[in-house]
Amino acid sequence: MITYRATLDVSRELVCHLSLLLSAERRRLGTRSGSRALTCFEQAVMGLRWFRDRTDRAALGRDHGVSRATAYRYIDEVIDVLADQAPDLHHALRRATDAGLTHLILDGTVIATDRCAEKTISVKGEPIDLWYSGKTRHHGGNIQALSAPCGLPLWVSAVEPGSVHDLTAARTHVLGALYKAAADGLPTLADSGYDGAGIGILTPVKHPADGRPLDLDTRTRNALLRALRCLGERGFALLTQRWRTLQRITASPSRIGDVVKAALVLTHFEHGYLK
Repeated sequence: MITYRATLDVSRELVCHLSLLLSAERRRLGTRSGSRALTCFEQAVMGLRWFRDRTDRAALGRDHGVSRATAYRYIDEVIDVLADQAPDLHHALRRATDAGLTHLILDGTVIATDRCAEKTISVKGEPIDLWYSGKTRHHGGNIQALSAPCGLPLWVSAVEPGSVHDLTAARTHVLGALYKAAADGLPTLADSGYDGAGIGILTPVKHPADGRPLDLDTRTRNALLRALRCLGERGFALLTQRWRTLQRITASPSRIGDVVKAALVLTHFEHGYLK
């Protein structure tokens, strides 16, 4: 067997922050001192390795000298304690207003997951795979996110199955609060997939069905809106490229929302946005 050394490219401050969260969770559970196989610091390192590099949980258990089952349980605990720190929608909107943001950016993505055989009935009355996304052509979970004008993700929703359209997911999780924010002077920009979302949700004007070109003012508005909105793509890029476990989640699809929320908290810490 060959051994080698590796470096985890996260700050020690982030590991210590996560260690404190895990320590508080152990105190809440009444865990006796010395009864765990790993210290809070070691558990934090294990969890961050999983988030950062998508390291197999069985391999993590072997590296840290614990069983496969213990590795799964410890990483699930890391996910839970981080997800509990994620801002809820009203808190995120309040912070955005207090910070004087000019607008928000609404976007959705499908986080890939392993094939899931769960079935449902489509709006056309046909049986379909619940977690299969026709937009991305793979199985996954639909996540909605709000980002600041600079592209920093501020809030993420709970997961919806991949077969759910972005607009439907947005209506379930976020649009109601965005109407109130727009009335208070904080509009939201979104792509054409959210066309018809409602007052205060600004989307590009689509080309007429009869083929007539849009007038100059409308084309200019669309260009300006797209130029501002495209920065929202950075929000999911910050999450999925930094925390590679989001590129394909092999856990239960129902856990995707918690994993993304946990990654959001890690991103906020690294960008100094935790409060």
